[in-house]
Amino acid sequence: MGAMTVDRADGRSVNQLRPLACSRNILHRAHGSARWSQGDTIVLAAVYGPKAGTKKGENPEKASIEVIWKPKTGQIGKLEKEYEMILKRTLQSICLMTIHPNTTTSIIVQVFGDDGALLPCAINASCAALVDAGIPLKHLAVAICCGFTEGGSVILDPTKAEEQKIQAFAYLVFPNSPLSVLPSAPSAEVDGPIENGIITSVTHGVMPVVDYFNCLERGRAACAKISEFHRRSLESQVPGDLTKAT
Repeated sequence: MGAMTVDRADGRSVNQLRPLACSRNILHRAHGSARWSQGDTIVLAAVYGPKAGTKKGENPEKASIEVIWKPKTGQIGKLEKEYEMILKRTLQSICLMTIHPNTTTSIIVQVFGDDGALLPCAINASCAALVDAGIPLKHLAVAICCGFTEGGSVILDPTKAEEQKIQAFAYLVFPNSPLSVLPSAPSAEVDGPIENGIITSVTHGVMPVVDYFNCLERGRAACAKISEFHRRSLESQVPGDLTKAT
């Protein structure tokens, strides 16, 4: 399953991602920022902090992460609240929470365009912004959306129109060693082989187990390409650097 030919409106193959683009350090008042786009899905992430103190209910012996989601138009709804929660948990899992105890780091996510795979795009933007802010990370998070069509095929990085037609889709987030992206990252921060792990998995709709594992395999391969794009993007330390995938 998953090997069938699918005619996609934009002419892509089932494994082909939309063009990626990332620019960093574009908000001067933020401690770190990144604009990430996958096709016409565009997200700007800004990092503020760490600032002293944690909110009520947070462990003061560890750092705290706060995520604020701002939709392109209108008020934040139930779906956006879910995105905030998933994004917060994902970022908490990659940040070294013991280095700056009793502090709060805020990540503001502003949506500029939503043409599908919005949450993975926001995760990729937030991760790039955390790196730009110099926040200590255990590893990077690389996100992808895998769709399962009614015909039994798996497609990567679906557009909004494709998401509305497919039977199910999964948001998958994989870890990537900082050593492969940031040569200066200390090896002590890497807990061993993490290439085959998974940080976050969120599914919508129903898909057979075998096809879910197919999504995992295809998603992991796609995230390796996104990781390489991350590496090329972060190689340049020029403020306001704009890197595009070819």
